[in-house]
Amino acid sequence: MKTADLKINNTNVYNKRKLLPNSYKKVIEKISEGLFFISTCISVLSVFSILIFILLKGGPAILKVGISDFLLGSQWIPEADIYGIKPMVVASLYATIGAILISVPIGVLTAVFLAEIAPRNVARIVKPAVELLAGIPSVVYGFFGLLVIVPIIQKYIGGVGNSLLATIIILGIMILPTIINISCNSIKSLPKEYREGSLALGSSKIQTIFKVLLPAASSGILTSVVLGIGRAIGETMAVILVSGNTVVIPHTLTDRVRTLTANIAIEMGYAYGLHQEMLFATGVILLIFIMILNLSLNLITRKKLK
Repeated sequence: MKTADLKINNTNVYNKRKLLPNSYKKVIEKISEGLFFISTCISVLSVFSILIFILLKGGPAILKVGISDFLLGSQWIPEADIYGIKPMVVASLYATIGAILISVPIGVLTAVFLAEIAPRNVARIVKPAVELLAGIPSVVYGFFGLLVIVPIIQKYIGGVGNSLLATIIILGIMILPTIINISCNSIKSLPKEYREGSLALGSSKIQTIFKVLLPAASSGILTSVVLGIGRAIGETMAVILVSGNTVVIPHTLTDRVRTLTANIAIEMGYAYGLHQEMLFATGVILLIFIMILNLSLNLITRKKLK
């Protein structure tokens, strides 16, 4: 009987030992799920908190001045309570579009080179260099533009140097790492069957890249472009140093400009009352623009997936 009891006890201990890890796993899984859920809630609440705060601070001010006067007014004179952001909206759009026109072709072709063409030794050098570009502070880009690009524009193109063109070039350089890295990862993540099937049908490597791989990776490339646009339109310090900061509608690339973000950064330090509220209203316009971009990307991506 003693031997039988010992066997039963040993069996119970073994079963308990066997069950304990499973119970611990379930507890750990529940804790992990809870942490993930809390993190998600914090992220969503942070976004909505910022959005609500800016809307509450800037929305009433827009109604005070008038939506048409605010968006279509060509003068920004806080001393006279005149707040028109049309020159800054135009400057921001021109600068962003110009930067995208420069950086998207270069960025996508560089991503194709790194993902499909470059030898491993070359890719090991180029990719870290691209990632290093992403880590450079924006103020350093601004100093580079102020000391290198601005004098070159002034000497060889004309004007004062601090201009829309200098802003476009600096922003184009700054958003290159975003476009290159995301596009490269999108191309690399495609199944091997895409390449092998295209080559088996007689396509050349270049035809495979441009007719098969790039269309298949288009959603990732579009994402990189939208993120690049978001960074370009939201950049402040580098733009302040090279743009000239003059509130006028640019008619040539050598004209001085002031972007929406630069206007907020320059004047927020001393603004108060209605002036401060109108700077928050400028932030509302920036948020709306970014939201439109993200919604457009989602719609385009869904259509392509269908």
